Amino acid sequence: MTELLIQSLGQHGDGVAETGGNRVYVPFTLPGERVEADVDGERGTLVEVLEPSPDRIEPISSYFGRCGGCALQHMSPAAYAAFKRDLVVTALAHAGVVAEVAELIDATGLGRRRATLHVRKGAAGYMRARSHEVLDIESCAILVPSLQKAAPRIARALHPLAGDCDASFTLTDTGLDLSVKSERKLKPVQLAEFARTHKLARLTFNGEPIFMARPPAVKMGKGLVEIPPASFLQATEAAEATLARLVVEGVGKAKSVADLFSGAGPFALRLAEQSRVFAADSDRPAIAALVKAVNHVQGLKPVEGKVRDLFRDPLAPIELDPFDAVVFDPPRAGAEAQARELARSKVKTVVAVSCEPKTFARDAAILIEGGYRLESVVPVDQFAYSTHVEVVGVFRR
Repeated sequence: MTELLIQSLGQHGDGVAETGGNRVYVPFTLPGERVEADVDGERGTLVEVLEPSPDRIEPISSYFGRCGGCALQHMSPAAYAAFKRDLVVTALAHAGVVAEVAELIDATGLGRRRATLHVRKGAAGYMRARSHEVLDIESCAILVPSLQKAAPRIARALHPLAGDCDASFTLTDTGLDLSVKSERKLKPVQLAEFARTHKLARLTFNGEPIFMARPPAVKMGKGLVEIPPASFLQATEAAEATLARLVVEGVGKAKSVADLFSGAGPFALRLAEQSRVFAADSDRPAIAALVKAVNHVQGLKPVEGKVRDLFRDPLAPIELDPFDAVVFDPPRAGAEAQARELARSKVKTVVAVSCEPKTFARDAAILIEGGYRLESVVPVDQFAYSTHVEVVGVFRR
C-alpha cells in the first residue's frame, strides 16, 4: 500500500502522482487528493481516499469504480467541463494551432440511445474496469430512461438462446433495434419469437436481419431516416441536434454544400432546407437510407448521395471548387487525406466535426497551412462521464 498525492489528471481521466521519481496513474482520483493505492509499475488501484478534493461528488451509479464504462462520475460539473474542454485545448496546442476554445456544450440530453452490452455466462453488462470480465448490472444510469433497465434485462434473456454474445441496442423513434453477435447458429424462428416477446422493432443476428416488426427510423430535420443495421448514429439525440445546429450556423448562407463522411444524413437533411447538398460516405446502406428519406420529404433543395471511400479517394480540388462550403465528420482517424485536398482548393468555408481532438487538431493544422483561418472551436459533450469529446471547428478563407 502506498500513500500518494494526486497532482493532475491524465488524458484518460486517471489521477497522476509521482513516487520514487516515477509517474503513477490512479483511476477515480482527483488533483489535490491524498489517497492510498496498490501500486504496480505505473498503474495504481485506488484503495481509499484519505483527503478528498472539493471537486469530488457522489457518483450517480452504484457500479462506478467497478464498471469500466465510466471514468468521471466522481467529478463536479465544473471540474468535468473544464477537463473536457482542456482535452481540446491541449490537442490544439500540441499541433501548433492557436485558437480560442469555447466553453463545453452539454449535449448528453436524456442519455445515450445506443449501447453495447456483453453477455457472458448469464451475466450482462460492461467490462469491469481494467479487466476482460463482465460486470453484471441491473441498470445503466447513462442510458435513456427506457433503456436503463430494459437493455440489461433483454441482454441477459439472450443467454439461454444465443450463449455468450454481444448485444447492441439502438432506441429509434419507431422502436428498439437490437443487433446480436454470437458464435452460435440459430434458426430464424427462434430469434423471431424472442423479438416478439421483447417487442423489438428489428432484430439482426450476425449481420443478418432476422425479424422486423417495423423499420427502425430516426427523425433528422424534416426527414425520417430508416437506420440500416450497424449504421452510425450519434450517441444522443441532443448531440445530433447540437452538432447539426453548429454545422448549419457555420455553413451560413452557402448555396451549395458538400457533406463528406455524411452517414445517413443528420447534417445533409438539415442543410438541404436551405442549400443544395452533395453527400458522400463509404457506407452504402447509409447513403441509400439518406436518398430514400430525401425522396419522401417535400420542400428540400436537391440532395445527391454518393458512395465513396474518402480515405482512399478524397474529393480533389477540381471537384471541391464548385461548392461554397464543405462539411466533414469522419471517424476517429480523422480526414487527413481530404483535408490536404481542401487545403489546395478554393472552397471558402469548411466546417469540421470530430470525435477525436488529436486528429481534429492535425487536420486543422493542414487547413491553416493551406490558407484557412480557424474562426471558432466548440467542444460538445455527448459521451457522459467518459474522456471523449466532440469538436466543431469553422474555417474560412
